[in-house]
Amino acid sequence: MSTPDVRDVLQRGELTVVGRVVHASNATLVCDATLGGVVVRCVYKPVRGERPLWDFPDGTLAGREVASYLICEALGWGVIPVTVLRDGPFGPGMVQQWIDTPDPDDTPDGRIDLVDLCPADAVPTGWLPILRARDYDGAEVVLVHADDPRLHRMAVLDVILNNADRKGGHALEGLDGGVYGVDHGICLHQENKLRTVLWGWAGSTVDPELLTDLEKLGQRLDGEFGNELRAYITGAEVAALRARITALLARPVMPKPLGDRRIPWPAF
Repeated sequence: MSTPDVRDVLQRGELTVVGRVVHASNATLVCDATLGGVVVRCVYKPVRGERPLWDFPDGTLAGREVASYLICEALGWGVIPVTVLRDGPFGPGMVQQWIDTPDPDDTPDGRIDLVDLCPADAVPTGWLPILRARDYDGAEVVLVHADDPRLHRMAVLDVILNNADRKGGHALEGLDGGVYGVDHGICLHQENKLRTVLWGWAGSTVDPELLTDLEKLGQRLDGEFGNELRAYITGAEVAALRARITALLARPVMPKPLGDRRIPWPAF
């Protein structure tokens, strides 16, 4: 017998709850999924634990996470960890592969995260400033993110997904060297709701290779893949996804922030 892959383990494996992410706004449980002797650490978000939102229909966040993953996989970008919709100990919910990140105690002194705060006079080379603020002691600080092509690809994905909640803590650098985005429950609304901390590339042109991937995705939305997405989001939201892709291909420039709610709160 062949060894089950990660997606198979997450979809069919037995879920055992090992902990809870207590600071999450929705019920978020850490589990082990076990199948055929293979154990995959994962996050399980039951639909029944979703907090109602005024602008997103109740009970749809888990499906939006899965749809976001499928879109990312169709692009071939590997930004979102393997994500499935399945039954679990507390009913149907989203199950996503856990991403191991470096232990802060093992990182070099002075190293900052992909998205971080730093003193206003100490923005490191290779990080882009987003906004200035003051900390609890009144000192001026700057919100920054790395000028990293792996993170830039995530920012382009957020534009397509219409991500309303790209916090700094939702961008993870894995032990495997990849950069992953998590928490896509409030994506894919048909109205513009882009809120992100990744504004450092606003007004810059999009990499032509990424545009090629987006063009191929747009073509697939008119076929079987579009129908697959309709199991998780509405037909109007699939049409809005196609419109965002079309708009970015016509004008391949990263959008600039508009309105008062440009950054999610809290930012981390």
